[in-house]
This record gives sequence, structure tokens and C-alpha cells, in this order.
Amino acid sequence: MTHAAPVSKASGARHGAVTGRTAGTAGIAGSTWAARTHRAPDVFDARTHAVAKWAVPVVGGLIYGYWAAANVRDAGPITGWNVLFGFVCAIVFAAAYIGVRMLAPVLRREEHALAWAVFAGVTFGFLFSLTGESVLRSTSVALGVSVFVFAGSFYRYYTHEDAAGHPVN
Repeated sequence: MTHAAPVSKASGARHGAVTGRTAGTAGIAGSTWAARTHRAPDVFDARTHAVAKWAVPVVGGLIYGYWAAANVRDAGPITGWNVLFGFVCAIVFAAAYIGVRMLAPVLRREEHALAWAVFAGVTFGFLFSLTGESVLRSTSVALGVSVFVFAGSFYRYYTHEDAAGHPVN
């Protein structure tokens, strides 16, 4: 069985079935190929994004609250105060996450990355401090986590946003 060989971009043929883009007219400045940029397809519909907008902070908060309550309990019995502490931590984590998620996109990329780094450092440092470690060690571990989160998020925002913080298409 034979198959057709792929057509080069220089021939000006359409290859939308393969990449979702059209080649346009090759060799002409301002062709549709040069003007378009690749954008990943949106796999989920608007309803899924709306559910995830609230499910991620709630589920993340519940996991964080359980983790904090388990650190405080330290293999002891589960008490009402322990459960209450877990739920309070879950609510505070979810509220802080939603706050950073709402505030960060309006910031420049440096401040955007810094907001997520501070959030990650504070939340991880608090969990680490509940294990009974010293304040100095908890702070140094939280700063280490913050540095890595800042570096990763800054790289992502630097490569996906312009200097004003607008997404690059």
C-alpha cells in the first residue's frame, strides 16, 4: 500500500489536517503561515473550566488541611480540635489560593511569579513548622521552596507573556 509523501511548506500546499494551520502562499510577506502562531487546542469546554476554577482550591485546601492536621496530631488520637484545625487550615489555604489566583494575572511577570513563590513558601513553611522543627530551619526550607517556585514560574511567564503581563499568542 502506498501513501502520499508530505508536501513541503515551500510548495504552498495546505496541510491543515496535520497541524490545524494553513500554509498560505509561500514566499509572500504577510502570508497566513507567518502571521499565525501555534496555540494549543482547548480540550475542555467552558463548564469544565468553571468547575475546575472552584474544585482546585477546594480539593487543594482539603488536602492541605488534612496534611496540617496530621502534622499536628503526630500519630496521636484524632480529636475534635484536630479536625477543626484541619478545616480552618483548608479554608485559609483555599482563600489564599483564590486571592493569589485573582491578583497575580494583573501583575507584571516578575510580580506574578513572586506572588506564587510567596504563596508556596508560606504554605510549605507553615506545614514544615508543624512538624516541630525550629523556626530557622522552617524559614530556610520555605525560602528554598520559594526560590524554586519563583524560578520556574518566572521562566514560564517570561516565555508566555509580554513585559506587561499579557499572554503572547
